[in-house]
Amino acid sequence: MALRRSTRLLAAASLEHSIHVSTLSLIDESQFEFKENAPKRVRKRKPSSDQELSDGDGGEYSMGASSKPPPMKRRAKAEPVTYVIPDVQRKETTYKGRLGYACLNTVLRNKKPASEAVFCSRTCRIDSIKKNGLDWVKELGRKNVEDLMTVIQWNEDNNIRFFRLSSEMFPFASHAVHGYTLEYCSELLAKAGALAKKYGHRLTVHPGQYTQLGSPKVAVVQASIKELVYHCEMLDRMGVDADGVMIIHGGGMYGDKPAALERIKATITNLLPNNVRQRLVLENDEMCYNAEDLLPLCEELDIPLVFDYHHDALFPSSIPPAEIIKRANMIWARRGIRPKQHLSEQRPGAVTLMERRAHSDRCENLPQDLPDDMGAKDKEQAVLYLHRMYNLHPVKYESLRPPNANPSKETKGRKSIKNAQAKATDEDALLSPDDQPQHLGETMDEKSLPGSKRVTRKRTTRTSRIKKTASEDLTEAVNFEEKNQNA
Repeated sequence: MALRRSTRLLAAASLEHSIHVSTLSLIDESQFEFKENAPKRVRKRKPSSDQELSDGDGGEYSMGASSKPPPMKRRAKAEPVTYVIPDVQRKETTYKGRLGYACLNTVLRNKKPASEAVFCSRTCRIDSIKKNGLDWVKELGRKNVEDLMTVIQWNEDNNIRFFRLSSEMFPFASHAVHGYTLEYCSELLAKAGALAKKYGHRLTVHPGQYTQLGSPKVAVVQASIKELVYHCEMLDRMGVDADGVMIIHGGGMYGDKPAALERIKATITNLLPNNVRQRLVLENDEMCYNAEDLLPLCEELDIPLVFDYHHDALFPSSIPPAEIIKRANMIWARRGIRPKQHLSEQRPGAVTLMERRAHSDRCENLPQDLPDDMGAKDKEQAVLYLHRMYNLHPVKYESLRPPNANPSKETKGRKSIKNAQAKATDEDALLSPDDQPQHLGETMDEKSLPGSKRVTRKRTTRTSRIKKTASEDLTEAVNFEEKNQNA
């Protein structure tokens, strides 16, 4: 009796096992395409408590009846994004110049997946240089130049022929300790320059706010000159003509504006290499030096002046903008360089000075006294917006992006870290701009509740790190300079 019962159980188990194997065989054949006469591979598995050895299976084990075949993973298809682009108010203008933008193309930068993003400001921190070595940093610069050619081609395809290069094209190239020449990338730079020349594009640069030619500290002036030499080398190796200017602000006043202006004059006259001085251009700012402060110096030294409309609105001169531009254009003409101005507007609803310093996302008007060229501040979308508004050039719909429905009144970028550097003077951080966070509150805004303890803790930690890094870098650079001077 017991023997018959055991025999029935074994038969049932064998039948169950056979049905499972047949099912798996059907699944395999229905989901995969096999080559003709190709041997079938059977996956070997170790037997477990719910697995049984089948007669005549050649020592191969099949999963028990309770197991299910692994599900097939399907790759999600990327859905095309459709943008709703609002119409623009149509306006008339006599402007016949070129509109350009600075450093970053938002359409190319935001491509998905992220591995396909195109941008020219790959950078790093000093710790990364020490860890990975100089060749790793140089490779970042090489990739930035390769992407620059993609940006130039995109600009040409979209009727934009005026572009400001990123100062972070070659991370820390001007650094006192970790700096390097661009000779290793000369061939690629020449190729990028030739592409821009082929299309008649104008390329310029704008070294950062730590370029202080009027600083009372020798080490800071020397570091500033190195920064200008780096930018000039980049333009020279690209074969950019005289229209490729380097724009800087007056810098800090250090408690005595006339004395600072005299130091700027002395640095330009006595210390700048000739090729650097030939590309140098000054620009009025909204805090220290307005156009009226810089114009006499520019006229005396024959240094062109870039007039910034937004800065002049915040820190106006007693001279009307039309008169300033007329006098500035005389310098441009004497030097044989096409004039260049900067156009931007303050954000809607801005009241305080800090709020008014923030640039609006789009410019709504072209001034009547624009020169041949000008630079719009809000990337390629601001340019395409004005192209549509004033019917300056045909615009590709696929290149358009909708405006931000809720623009912030806050400044973005380096101005927003003022609290992190409250006790530091302009030159007390000889860091590359890359060492400064682009927006200190970005992580807090996205992931933390305003006013929470988590926000305060993160802000304090981030601030301390910025101060510490700036101090260490300054000490390293100054010690290096003093060592060279003593030698």
